[in-house]
Amino acid sequence: MPTTRAAILRAPGEGLSVEEVELEDPRAGEVLLRMGASGVCHSDLHVVEGEWSSALPLVLGHEGAGVVEAIGEGVTDVAVGDHVVLSWFHPCRRCRSCIAGRAWACTGERSSYGVRADGTTPMRSARGEQLHAYLDIGTFAAHSVVPESACVRVPAEVPFEVACLIGCGVTTGVGAVVNTARVPAGAAVAVIGCGGVGLSVLMGARLAGANPIIAIDVEQEKLDLAMAVGATHTIRGDGDVPADVRAIVPDGVDYAFEAIGLVPTVELMPALLARGGTAVLVGMTPEGERASFDVFTAVEWNWSILGSNYGSAVAAIDFPRIAGLYLDGRLPIDRLITHRIGLDEIDDAFDAMRRRERARSVVLY
Repeated sequence: MPTTRAAILRAPGEGLSVEEVELEDPRAGEVLLRMGASGVCHSDLHVVEGEWSSALPLVLGHEGAGVVEAIGEGVTDVAVGDHVVLSWFHPCRRCRSCIAGRAWACTGERSSYGVRADGTTPMRSARGEQLHAYLDIGTFAAHSVVPESACVRVPAEVPFEVACLIGCGVTTGVGAVVNTARVPAGAAVAVIGCGGVGLSVLMGARLAGANPIIAIDVEQEKLDLAMAVGATHTIRGDGDVPADVRAIVPDGVDYAFEAIGLVPTVELMPALLARGGTAVLVGMTPEGERASFDVFTAVEWNWSILGSNYGSAVAAIDFPRIAGLYLDGRLPIDRLITHRIGLDEIDDAFDAMRRRERARSVVLY
């Protein structure tokens, strides 16, 4: 039974403990992955803070890429030595949605369970505890045993630190533009929040040919980065945002994207929209939070509201496509990485996130 190092959460509100853990060999339909890199995403922080429920003790992390080291019986999608990006939403491939090509709407996926069908997990602590892997992939570990359907091959030329971001933040942001909203060329776009996901929305908007592309944030450093990856204009989020948006686009924007997950910024979106405009909810709030809007105006102005989970992506299609766009120089994913850290520095990355600092911290193994 191989051993590896992993960052474990045992109780909400506590720091993560980096420990030696034991891994089982992969079973049928499973893959042993040597992790190359993992992004530190705000979704992980939601679990750390207790805002989202999850089984504990837990190896967090869901934005990972690495090399296949071993495969279980029946695995055909990947082979030993392949470079893969992990998808935290791995479809069953059998339900009606999967058969229809809408894998993002799969009703048979098990990623949210964190256990195999028999209730076991492939990882144990030195204390003998059964450890859950967040969304079945647990990328805050140097090695992980994951479902075959979570593995998507990408070219080895894509650095792990870039590839891991394709596994969540980049696909979530770019996909919200090109898959969920299907923004046409020339549309006016505003993006609220310029963290890793918001910056990826901006990259997607530039890829789609939107114009103008307005970035909104309270941190000047993030606004500067927004201009580097696709924004045409920036607005400070601590001012009169609707007035500042309409100074650029008098009638309002065609598409507004919220990439933070805060009720006040969600409720701000209608004030930015033109008639017939679309609000796209990308950021994830804590569980149970509600937002409100003026229903009469929403009807009179023909507004649409779209929820976009994981960029409405089909990982097997979208991951290689995004990797190719990066290699072609059309998606500057590497610009999102502001800090490269070790596994022992994850709590520092969470602290920076709480202070609204950094775009993306990436753990390098």
